[in-house]
Amino acid sequence: MNEEQRLQGQQIKGLKPLKPVKEKDYSQFFQSTPSLKDAKKRGKEDIQYRDDFKIDERFANMGASRKFYIRTYGCQMNEHDTEVMAGIFEQLGYEATDDVKEANVILLNTCAIRENAENRVFGELGHFKPLKLHNPDLLIGVCGCMSQEEAVVNKILKTYDQVDMVFGTHNIHRLPEILNEAYLSKETVIDVWSKEGDIIENLPKVRKGQTKAWVNIMYGCDKFCTYCIVPYTRGKERSRLPEDIIQEVRELAAQGYKEITLLGQNVNAYGKDIENRQYGLGELMDELRKIDIPRIRFTTSHPRDFDDYLIEVLAKKGNLVEHIHLPVQSGSSQMLKIMARKYNRETYLELVRKIRQAIPDVALTTDIIVGFPNETEEQFEETLSLYREVGFEMAFTYVYSPREGTPAAKMMDNVPLEVKKERLQRLNEVVGEYCGKAMKQFEGQVVEVLVEGESKRNANVLAGYTRKNKLVNFVAPREVIGQLVHVRITEAKTYSLTGEFIEVVTGHEVNN
Repeated sequence: MNEEQRLQGQQIKGLKPLKPVKEKDYSQFFQSTPSLKDAKKRGKEDIQYRDDFKIDERFANMGASRKFYIRTYGCQMNEHDTEVMAGIFEQLGYEATDDVKEANVILLNTCAIRENAENRVFGELGHFKPLKLHNPDLLIGVCGCMSQEEAVVNKILKTYDQVDMVFGTHNIHRLPEILNEAYLSKETVIDVWSKEGDIIENLPKVRKGQTKAWVNIMYGCDKFCTYCIVPYTRGKERSRLPEDIIQEVRELAAQGYKEITLLGQNVNAYGKDIENRQYGLGELMDELRKIDIPRIRFTTSHPRDFDDYLIEVLAKKGNLVEHIHLPVQSGSSQMLKIMARKYNRETYLELVRKIRQAIPDVALTTDIIVGFPNETEEQFEETLSLYREVGFEMAFTYVYSPREGTPAAKMMDNVPLEVKKERLQRLNEVVGEYCGKAMKQFEGQVVEVLVEGESKRNANVLAGYTRKNKLVNFVAPREVIGQLVHVRITEAKTYSLTGEFIEVVTGHEVNN
């Protein structure tokens, strides 16, 4: 790709935003219903890298005297997408508000990974209907992962006539055009792309605070775990160019940020799609560790792509924290095969062994699903035994929830709900036990804490996190918010630590 192509960008062959159509013709919004077979037939069209985003002069004063409200569901990627949309809103002249009753535009940035998340969104749409009756000029929009599902779009059109616009995950940069169409149109504006868009580099962002920042390094996922809707809602894997990522991190460091988290649906696959380069996450992390920023994390990783070179780089520590989130999902090789995770119990444990050998003080955390179709009691016990063998310090645990359009949704969901709940309770007891053990080790130690703000439970107490992502609560002057401080741990609880403030850190620590 030459520099002219990079600056100007070219439309991906065959990629066209779907035009608004009448309600009776909404079957045209998607090229096809999401399915494993169709999604794997991903085109080989080049993804173009563009840095030519700017607000069209036609929309320069669109937001004058108007306010916007965004409610975000789901993962860090959605949170970061909200930061980008907020940046676009502000460039359009809108003002942010935390009160939906004041808003002139309400956006729900949605998550599709679990049924409960979708149900909450539909419930909120119902609550917003009276606002629309009182303020006919109010725009209500649904964006994010749910919008990439054909069934969701159909349901919105059939049931929620208060919704003015629906757009997906690939065309956030078109927000000004979508808003303009929504103001002018009497019908719901649908702008959902079934094909991935270009990578747009200079989108504005409104980050929360100036302490921690998220940095996208790639988009999409090609793993197609049988239970997961993400490959359909986020599309194929597309990596940002390393020079653009490095420049963004340098700018964040210059602005005084203390911690960044590299984001991707599968960060370990970073760089595999960039032609003519042998450059992966290990190479990227090795470059980023040279930047003067105290902490660098990444999420979420897939065990299949966690290579030896990445382990070698992470072992250098410095500003690369010794905390790795490594989702296992199940401890049973049979379950992992049905989930299409492409590794088994033995290979996962071998990866853990390699990581621990290189980084003895690493904190490992994970994700686990219980009650997957056909999971037996014996297979669930394998998950418990793997948890104990690895000694995870924390886990996010879930009851299996079928997602329409995934292969697992076609499987017989033959584990009774009461059995799923009972297994989840037993798993969470083990999680609490090992989390408590990990916390206990910190009693009496002095740790480095990045202070994020007030404790959620007590405004007189400050809260922050260690390098290993342990929550610490302590009393200290509010002036230390946003800084790295030393805290002596006086009490270890199951999921948090309590300590005494000592001092502000003058150098970067690497040992807690």
